Amino acid sequence: MPTRDTILLSKGRYQARLGQSDDDLIRAQNLRGLCFRRDGVDQDSYDPGCVHVLVEERVTGRLVCCFRMLMLQNGADVPHSYSAQFYDLTALFGFPGSMVELGRFCIHPDHADADILRVAWGAMTQFVDQHGVEMLFGCSSFVGTQADQYLDVFAVLKHRHLAPERWLPRIKAPDVFRFAAQVRRPPDSQKALQKMPPLLRTYLLMGGWVSDHAVVDQQMNTLHVFTGLEINAIPPARKRLLRAVAG
Repeated sequence: MPTRDTILLSKGRYQARLGQSDDDLIRAQNLRGLCFRRDGVDQDSYDPGCVHVLVEERVTGRLVCCFRMLMLQNGADVPHSYSAQFYDLTALFGFPGSMVELGRFCIHPDHADADILRVAWGAMTQFVDQHGVEMLFGCSSFVGTQADQYLDVFAVLKHRHLAPERWLPRIKAPDVFRFAAQVRRPPDSQKALQKMPPLLRTYLLMGGWVSDHAVVDQQMNTLHVFTGLEINAIPPARKRLLRAVAG
């Protein structure tokens, strides 16, 4: 049973808590496998160094969402992150504050309740506040590797949400879609929202930014963009909403 000090947030039907055991990690890896690989367990060498968060139904204990967080003391630790395999993050090496890499965020495909995402972000907000985190970053994934089905999303990212030059990731992966250079259509927010991943949408609502290219990850069957969020840059109204959920 989860102990009080491992529960990050309990609200409505759902509870977010820190993983405590090998069994918790295996459950998370199974859900990640279902969402990302469709062929069993998803695990890698980064798992042991991460804090794992599980969002469960309070009554049934069913796992409906999970993600992991890698704590970094400052930008000098960024080369040890998962994202650094795919992006040249040299621009972030000088970031002076505490950082968290958010990874493997997924929601069970049979559970479309928007409250799951709210509880997950509420738990994340509580963790960020407790640990004095100043930047949150990670890879936001699109299902599949065909960029053509997401051109409206990429148009909006290009015109409204590119990283500031001081933090802009450079190309490192061998297979990328350079949407900032290649997408010509004007942005259409309504069409983009229909295909934008929920995690990315939430990042952007809080003032997050993205790389100017997407990595084509054949192993995970995804496209992903690097996504960053400076905590101090979150609009005050959005902070109040997040902390209301977290509280």
